[in-house]
Amino acid sequence: MADWGHGIRAKSTIALLIACLVALVPAVLIGMQVVERIRGHFGEAYARNFTELHGERILGPLARELALARRFAGALPMREWLRDEDNATLRRRAFEEAEAYRADFLDRSYFIASRGGLAFHFNDTTTPYSEAPRYLFDRDKPDDAWFFSTIAAEATENLNPNPDRWLHKIKVWINVVVVDQGERLGVAGTGVDLSTFIQSFIRTAEPGVTPMIVDTSGAIQAHPDSARIAFGSGATGDAAATATLPALLSSAAEREALAGALQRASAAPGQVQIIEAVLDGRRQLLALTYLDALRWHLVTAVDLDAARIIEGGWLKAAIAALVVVVLLLLGAFAVAVDRLLLRPLRGLHQSATALAEGRYDVSLPPPGRDELGDLNRAFARMATQIRNHTADLEEKVRSRTQALSESHAAMAEAQKKVSDSIQYASLIQRALLPDRQLASLLGEHHFVLWRPRDVVGGDFYLFRAEGDHYLVGVVDCAGHGVPGALMTMLARAALDDAMNRHGIDAPATLLAHADRSLRGMIDQSTLPRAIATNMDVGLVCVDRGARRLRFAGAKISLYWSDGEEVGELAGARRALCDRRGGEYNEHSVELRPDLTYYLVTDGYLDQAGGDEGFGFGNSRFAELLRSHARLPMHEQSTALDHALESYRGTHAQRDDITVLSFRID
Repeated sequence: MADWGHGIRAKSTIALLIACLVALVPAVLIGMQVVERIRGHFGEAYARNFTELHGERILGPLARELALARRFAGALPMREWLRDEDNATLRRRAFEEAEAYRADFLDRSYFIASRGGLAFHFNDTTTPYSEAPRYLFDRDKPDDAWFFSTIAAEATENLNPNPDRWLHKIKVWINVVVVDQGERLGVAGTGVDLSTFIQSFIRTAEPGVTPMIVDTSGAIQAHPDSARIAFGSGATGDAAATATLPALLSSAAEREALAGALQRASAAPGQVQIIEAVLDGRRQLLALTYLDALRWHLVTAVDLDAARIIEGGWLKAAIAALVVVVLLLLGAFAVAVDRLLLRPLRGLHQSATALAEGRYDVSLPPPGRDELGDLNRAFARMATQIRNHTADLEEKVRSRTQALSESHAAMAEAQKKVSDSIQYASLIQRALLPDRQLASLLGEHHFVLWRPRDVVGGDFYLFRAEGDHYLVGVVDCAGHGVPGALMTMLARAALDDAMNRHGIDAPATLLAHADRSLRGMIDQSTLPRAIATNMDVGLVCVDRGARRLRFAGAKISLYWSDGEEVGELAGARRALCDRRGGEYNEHSVELRPDLTYYLVTDGYLDQAGGDEGFGFGNSRFAELLRSHARLPMHEQSTALDHALESYRGTHAQRDDITVLSFRID
C-alpha cells in the first residue's frame, strides 16, 4: 500500500477540505444568521405597517356606514311609524325616508325590524320594492336570535356577520336599536355582503399573510376562510369554540399572551401589538390593533417563511457573489485534481474502456506505488474473473429473459380477464337501470344524465309505476368503481324490499325501512368499521290522479324551476346506513305542469373545476336550472352536460354523476 502522505487520496482530500473550510462553511453559517435576523426585524415592521394600513381601509367605510345607520335609525319618521305600525300614512313617510337613505348605503340596502309587530322589512336593488314584511320573527327559531338579543342587550348597536334565511346571503349586518323616549321600538340598519367585504378588506394576494377581524371576546367576525367565521356572534355574543382566535392557537401560554395583547390594544386604539404564536401548525407573527369606532380588533398573521418580507435584489447579489467565489475555488480545485489525479487516471481509463468492450487481454499501465498502482492490479484480477464468468452470465440472462416473457404473457391474460369481467359488470348494471320503463311512461318529458366515474359506479336510479302513481328516485352509494357497484346491489335490494312491503305512496316510509334493512345486512357482515357503507337517496312519488307530489330524501334534495324561480325541497341531513340514525320527513306539494323537477347526486355539485379548482356548487347549479328549465328535456340534458364539462376543464371527474329530471304533462 502506498504512503498516505504522498497518495492521491490524501492530496484530493486535503484540497477539498481546505476549499470547504475557506469558502462554504463560514459563508453559510454567517449568511443564515444575518438573513434570519434581518427577516425577523423586517417581518415585524411589515406586519405592523400592513395592519395599520388595513385598519384604515376597514375603519373608513364601516365607520361611515355605522354613522349613517345611526342617523337612519334615529330618523323621526321611523320612530313615529314604529310607535303606530298600522298607520298607513306614517308607514309611507317612513319608507320614503328609508329609500332616501338606501342610495347612500354602500350595499344599497336597508332593513327595519319592528319590536311590536315582530316584522322584518328589507329592500335593496335586487329585490322588488315592498313595504310589506319579508318575514315575521319567531323566538323559538335560532336564526332570529340576533334580533331578540339586540333588543335585550345594553348596547344600542352592533356589527354582526350572519346568514339570512330569507335573503340566502351572508352579510356583515350593522344593527342599530331604534330608541324613542327611552323605549326600544325595533332595530334598523344595513348590511355589507360578506364576500364583498372579505374580497375588499380581508383577502389579500400577499403570500403568507392572513388578515382577520375578531371582536373583544376573540370571536372571528371576518376571515378569508368563511368556515372559520363565528356567524351570529356579533348580536348574540355566542361563538362556537372553533370559531374563535384563541381556539386556533396551540398552547395555553399563547392564548394568555393573546388575551394580554387584546387588552393592551383595546386600551390604546390605533397602536399595534405584536406577539408570536403557532397558527395552523406554523410559527407566525400576530399583529393586533383595535378599531375603536367598530369595537373590533384587526389581526394580521404573517408567516415569515412564506411572506415576501425581504426584497430579493441585494440577497440575489450576495448569492451571486458567493456563487462566483465558490466557482473560482472549484476551478482551482479542478486544476489541482487534474494534475494530481486525472492525468494518471486517463491511462487507466483507456484500459477500462477496452475491458468494457470485451477485450480482456489488454495491457494495463504499469502499476505505481500509490493508490493508482493498487487500482491497476485490481483491474488485472477483475479482467481475469470477468473472462471466466461472462459465458455463465450470458446463459443465465437468456434463461431469465425467457422466464420473464412467459410471466408477462400470463399477466397480460389475467389483466384481460379482469377487464372483460368489469365490462360485463357494466353491461349488467346498465341493464338493471329502468330506462325502458321511464321512456314508456314519461317519454320526452324526462331525461337522465348518468355518468359513472369508472366503468361501473355507485350511482343508480329507480322507477316503479302502480296505477296513477309512480315512483322515481336516485341513489348515491359510498365509493365508486367496483366497490360502489357492489353497494348498489345492497341498496337496490333494500329499496325493492321496502317497495314490495309498503308500496310506493310513502317515500319517507320507504327510506326508513331501507335504512333498517341495510343496517341489518351490514351488522351481519364482517366489514371493517372504517369502510363507508352510507348512501344518499332521493325518492319522489307522483300521484297523477290527485295532482300531488310527495318527496323524501336522505342528503339529496328535489329541485324545481319554471325558468324564473328555483326551489328546493331539502332532504334529511343524514344518509341511509349512516353511523347515526336519521329521521326522514315527507314533503307533499301540488303538481305544476309549468315546473321541471330535478334529482341530482353530489357528484355533479361537488365536481372540481374553474381556475381555483372549487366545486360546481348549488348556486351555480340553481342559475343553470333558471336559464334552461323551459327548454325541451333533451336540450336541457345537453346543456347540463356541456356546462359541467366546460367548468371541469382539465380536472379529473371526482365521483359518479347522476341527474334525473322530469315534467308532469
